[in-house]
Amino acid sequence: MASTEVGKMQDEANKRKERLKAMRDRQRQLEGDVNEPPDKRANLDSGESLPKPIFRSYKPQDERLKEQSVEVEKPKPVEVGDKVKDQLEAARPEPVVEEVDLVNLAPRKPDWDLKRDVAKKLEKLDRRTQRAIAELIRDRLQMGNEDLAGVVSAAVQPAADEDDD
Repeated sequence: MASTEVGKMQDEANKRKERLKAMRDRQRQLEGDVNEPPDKRANLDSGESLPKPIFRSYKPQDERLKEQSVEVEKPKPVEVGDKVKDQLEAARPEPVVEEVDLVNLAPRKPDWDLKRDVAKKLEKLDRRTQRAIAELIRDRLQMGNEDLAGVVSAAVQPAADEDDD
């Protein structure tokens, strides 16, 4: 019984090999594959010519190959003088500023950014304060008919006291 199974398996393996070979042949025919089986290569040797080799990096020693060799022109060096000049001009350092602004070099106080941010708001408040002072002076002039110089000095004096604090 074991021998019949082995024979059966060999028959199936042979059938599978034939199917695979047929598939490969069909695939080669569709693709026009260069790697043809050895029996087709023999046909090429008989009548068709093979591609000629191109020798670029060496000169062949064999006389038959010397006839087939193609001489490749040697490359000519490129002029790099202009490129070097451009790069040298680009690499030149720019003139150094001899005068140094000490204000930019001095360290800033820790609260400089707060003062900068609050400056606009302070300008508005200063304008409002000046308007309020002018309005108070007008009111005192209307009420008391006092001389202008005394009223102005009295109004400015309390504002000066506030600045001293």
